[in-house]
Amino acid sequence: MIFKDVGDNRPYPPHGLAVRDWITIDPCEIPLDQLVTTKSTLDLHTLLAEDSTLYGDLFPHVVSWRGTLYLEDGLQRTLRAALQGRNTVHARILELSAPEIK
Repeated sequence: MIFKDVGDNRPYPPHGLAVRDWITIDPCEIPLDQLVTTKSTLDLHTLLAEDSTLYGDLFPHVVSWRGTLYLEDGLQRTLRAALQGRNTVHARILELSAPEIK
């Protein structure tokens, strides 16, 4: 299996980060088998495009929530890496902490 799990939602709370804010997070290498997707479908035209990063960040966006890494944006880029035989991908990780229960 390429990913840890395939999801179809974002189980973490809204983080309020705009696309331009992600650039402030330095990318790091992540094993593909540690990622849980937040989308279960993708557009093959985007996946197979010569330059699928033309309109977006070069790095996928990952949200770390309660010990799980959720792939929020960059499914096409991440899947392309897997199809090229890579086991890891460089991504930007946003660490979200769970609110304290009182």
